[in-house]
Amino acid sequence: MADSDHNKSLLKKIISIVLGFGPGIFAIGYTIGTGSVTSMIVAGSTFGMQLLWVLFLSCLFSGVLMFAYGNYALITGETALYGFKKHLKYGKLIALLIIVGISFGQWNSLMGILGISSNIIFEILALNIEGLAPHKYEVVLTVAIVVIVVFYLLMLVGKYTFFEKILVVFVSFMGLSFIISFFFVQPHGIDVVKGLIPTIPDVPGGKMLVAAFVGTTMAAATFLSRPLFVKGKGWTIKNLDQQKRDSITAAVLIFVISGVIMAVSAGALYYDGKEVTQVIDMAGALEPVVGKWAVTIFFCGALSAGVSSVFPCLLIAPLLIADYQSGTVDTSSKQFRIITAVASLVALMGPAFGSNPIQIQILSQVFNVFVLPIVVLGIILMLSNKNVMKDYKTSWGVYIGMYAALFFSLVISYNGIMALMDYFV
Repeated sequence: MADSDHNKSLLKKIISIVLGFGPGIFAIGYTIGTGSVTSMIVAGSTFGMQLLWVLFLSCLFSGVLMFAYGNYALITGETALYGFKKHLKYGKLIALLIIVGISFGQWNSLMGILGISSNIIFEILALNIEGLAPHKYEVVLTVAIVVIVVFYLLMLVGKYTFFEKILVVFVSFMGLSFIISFFFVQPHGIDVVKGLIPTIPDVPGGKMLVAAFVGTTMAAATFLSRPLFVKGKGWTIKNLDQQKRDSITAAVLIFVISGVIMAVSAGALYYDGKEVTQVIDMAGALEPVVGKWAVTIFFCGALSAGVSSVFPCLLIAPLLIADYQSGTVDTSSKQFRIITAVASLVALMGPAFGSNPIQIQILSQVFNVFVLPIVVLGIILMLSNKNVMKDYKTSWGVYIGMYAALFFSLVISYNGIMALMDYFV
């Protein structure tokens, strides 16, 4: 009986810890999806642990910026874009540039997500239905249309929260698979240490992956949505310490989970010279621990991660516009239906042109870095405004972190431009 009571008490503690997660859990959900998994596996299989430093800096600066945006919301009671528009000299222009930049990046991500998800479904069907392989284009496009239409309709009728609870089980299952796999397949210790020394692989695609890493782990949408989630949690200025812990926890978890995926990919694929070029190749990262079940487990997890990422990508433009207007997202409005319908059509462009979904996903993450400098500069200006922040003073440590993040974002944006020029020219 005592053991039973002890187990119940332990279960209650675990549940309370999970429920105790604040808005940081949304940051993790936004960050670790198909784009993140794809970038980490491709980087791990191609360059081993060489890009670990990029992941570390991205997560470090993400923590600083989540903290800064969260504090702004708690102290002023305002959301980010509305605050920019209201308080900055060119705030309206800055806010509009941010809306366009982030929406463009997220819609590109949506194209890659839908492409990978549709290809995963095709691979599952091809394994079970003989003679389907020659008709890949037609099947992938049909699946993509069905998926985006179903999710568009689900979103309009507000079924997302229930659906997400089911999907999170599969995503957690995939994450757990990588963590277990890590104990069986590990990169060399010296490679992990070397990976923390800043270097860019001097090979085709090296610059691209660096930019993609930052685009997926230091996502501007995560910071800008932070005030909305903080306010939604009901936090006030009394929760400043809690907000700080939540930001740190989110950044650490993003680093650990993403780092484990990269490490497993390096251990399972890189040392054997196996590169990831097609969707089905990514399942190889799980083979050492789950064998023939690798394809099934990876596909379930990756499909769930991809499908659950569809909603945030569809919602981001209406969410940012609502932020700008200091209102709430009305899913029944004509504006909402039109914007999300356009996003859905953009998502279908990848499958329609028969593009490689992995390349699209990597490219889409690169586009996400170009709006970063504006987003970082915006919060620096807001926290420096005494009329806005009143008696609250931001510490020098946070300012150093924000200016370092601004410098980092400018370097990565330049690197992203060079990568795109190398790719398209």
